[in-house]
Amino acid sequence: MSHDDLPDDKLPVDLDQMFDLARAGADLLLEFVDAGVPADHADAAGNTLLMLAAYHGHAGLVRGLAERGADVDRVNARGQSPLAGAVFKGADDVVAALLDAGADPDAGTPSARDTAQMFGRVLPERG
Repeated sequence: MSHDDLPDDKLPVDLDQMFDLARAGADLLLEFVDAGVPADHADAAGNTLLMLAAYHGHAGLVRGLAERGADVDRVNARGQSPLAGAVFKGADDVVAALLDAGADPDAGTPSARDTAQMFGRVLPERG
């Protein structure tokens, strides 16, 4: 049985450690996703690996997760989208990566568009 055939709860890794890798921007996370960790793995608050990578300013990791099927518009339990989080943090490279991956500026509450307006920022057009 390969890692790809294992159910999520039978992967030979601690899935909670994946959140730390996302926060740290560790490219090793992409290897774990390639080995079977779900690209949309989320914590109890609904924060996905992509959400955490976006919020912590890791554009390369955001791109890699999006390329592996992570939902760029999946909101957390508070209704926040990864794009709105990146706009809030002022992470322009992450905003660009998410827009390039097709993120919807109107997803979530408040949306990225609303967040940009609140902070006097300009949301770039999709790439």
